[in-house]
Amino acid sequence: MLESPAERAARFDLSKIDQAFLDNPFPTYAALRAFDPVHKCPDGSYFLTRYDDVMSVYRDRRLSSDKKAEFGPKFGDTPLYTHHTTSLVFNDPPLHTRVRKLLSPAFTPRALSVLEPRFTALVDNLLDAAEQRGEFDLIGDFASTLPIEIIGDMLGVPRADRGPLRGWSLAILGALEPVLSAEATRLGNDSVTDFSAYLRTLITDRRKNPRDDDVLTALITGEVEGERLTDEELIQNCIFLLNAGHETTTNLIGNGVAALIQHPEQRERLNKDPDLITSAIEEFLRFESSNQLGNRRAIEEVEIGDVAMPAGTFITLCIGAANRDPKQFPDPDRLDISRTPNRHLAFGAGVHACAGMTLARMEGRIAIGRLLQRFPALRLKGEPVRGGRARFRGYLSYPLSLA
Repeated sequence: MLESPAERAARFDLSKIDQAFLDNPFPTYAALRAFDPVHKCPDGSYFLTRYDDVMSVYRDRRLSSDKKAEFGPKFGDTPLYTHHTTSLVFNDPPLHTRVRKLLSPAFTPRALSVLEPRFTALVDNLLDAAEQRGEFDLIGDFASTLPIEIIGDMLGVPRADRGPLRGWSLAILGALEPVLSAEATRLGNDSVTDFSAYLRTLITDRRKNPRDDDVLTALITGEVEGERLTDEELIQNCIFLLNAGHETTTNLIGNGVAALIQHPEQRERLNKDPDLITSAIEEFLRFESSNQLGNRRAIEEVEIGDVAMPAGTFITLCIGAANRDPKQFPDPDRLDISRTPNRHLAFGAGVHACAGMTLARMEGRIAIGRLLQRFPALRLKGEPVRGGRARFRGYLSYPLSLA
């Protein structure tokens, strides 16, 4: 007997998700929004799927991003625990404030205007190489390469040293999945250890040879109210900067192009009117958000959606569900590259709104725009491979024919 949406919502358990959910979580999100939008999971945590509820959490200072209480039992005294409890995204002020102030000059419109021509040249070079080969994997040959190069440039990582960066990033972020295997844990810990060792060497060199054009020097020498980052804070936030810039941008480009191939009428609209690329990027971010899940912990009693939650309650914010809430987005399961307004939550909101959102938008706009301009008839060639993760939604492979 087929399961009803109400039954699907009632039995939802984030720790027991299956392949069908990973392939397409949106029917489950819709069932939860309709029948149990403030869903209490078997472990006592709550899973939120309505836009207004998720937005209210982002703006409530009683809900903490500090993950020490959550990650202690999950990771123990390991490199993964050190990393994920020291990085910008999983901390509250004052560390969050200090790191964000040191990073913010690198993401101003003026700073990004310097990056844009370099990024455009990189995109064009990759497309030239694809045309010469006659084969093209959207992820491996394009989407995953672009953010690695940009963040590598920003941190001053020599080009010859960038080979391991993608693997390290995937393993470290993969450890944030709701269900984690022993092998994934081992890979994550090894990646933090290896990445940290590499950064110690790079930081030592940069202290001897500071530069005026990279973020790493700014993080080493910068002060906020007379305080500098400790060595551990410096290392872990460099790792975070690469991870945050790599995974989400790779998924934005991959998911965006895939959405256009799956909706040829929207691709034709964009081919005919390239100026729609700006609003199209916002729609890709909404329609299939790179980051599907976020988390908070109540540090005092709160009420969300008429449900009282005591201090200590863990809360999962389902960004992917909020971005398809019909009360906020009419006809939310329809891709509309001219959708306006489009107040999606792909970058979060409040004090933790993504510091790199302007960079991500620039990368998506140039990468997808120039790909379509160069190869307007591109099409799927072969079977795509999904990333197989609940938190970060994207592809590992997406083979394309360019003509």
